[in-house]
Amino acid sequence: MSVFGVDIGGSGIKGAPVDLDRGDLTEERCKVLTPHPATPDAVADCVKEVVTHFGWQGPIGATFPGVVTHGVTRTAANVDKGWIGTDAAGLLSERVGLPVTLLNDADAAGMAEMAYGAGRGRSGTVIVLTLGTGIGSAVFVDGKLLPNTELGHLELHGHEAEKRASTKVKEDEELSWEHWARRVTKYLAHVEMLFSPELFVIGGGVSRKADKFLPLIEGIQAEIVPAALQNNAGIVGAGMAAAAAVTTTAAG
Repeated sequence: MSVFGVDIGGSGIKGAPVDLDRGDLTEERCKVLTPHPATPDAVADCVKEVVTHFGWQGPIGATFPGVVTHGVTRTAANVDKGWIGTDAAGLLSERVGLPVTLLNDADAAGMAEMAYGAGRGRSGTVIVLTLGTGIGSAVFVDGKLLPNTELGHLELHGHEAEKRASTKVKEDEELSWEHWARRVTKYLAHVEMLFSPELFVIGGGVSRKADKFLPLIEGIQAEIVPAALQNNAGIVGAGMAAAAAVTTTAAG
């Protein structure tokens, strides 16, 4: 089954058709920069641009960097605060003229990794963390998702975790891999203390450079692996959500 996924992030909005048999993109993704300010209308225009690039006609799944319940965005950490309380799924559906299913971006990435990537076939507690503009999280217990966990906003040593250990912070503060890895280690130790996972899957764009920092992380009992789908996981997970919505509608 082929569906379309759009991944809305704090720095970029990217999308592509998704092949759910393979868990991969069928075409090279299209990416545009996230507008600033990232208001609902401005972002909706960018989503339309990405969808129009492919001439897509069919169901769409979209991710959002914040809490999403029943298509409504409840938080907005790295985008404009105008998103809070917005019927975002309705707005995007109206703008692109197609049905849109919306979910938390890290949840989408986690779903893709559990179905096709580093978490496939793993039981117990698995935590997928996306390191990027912020830190997203997806928590799974025996393959079942606990949605909207937002563990990047945990307080760590008096700071919000994503303000200390995200990829953006590494770039903004020009941290060495060693220095940044120490911050990531402290964050993982805190999350491990709270949830005792068997596996951490580290995603986001930085997962392409996992060899630069994962070997520097020590003292964590859980297994730590890079995301197999890397930065395409959100798009694939969004496609999965669109397909699930179509199935649910058909069953109803």
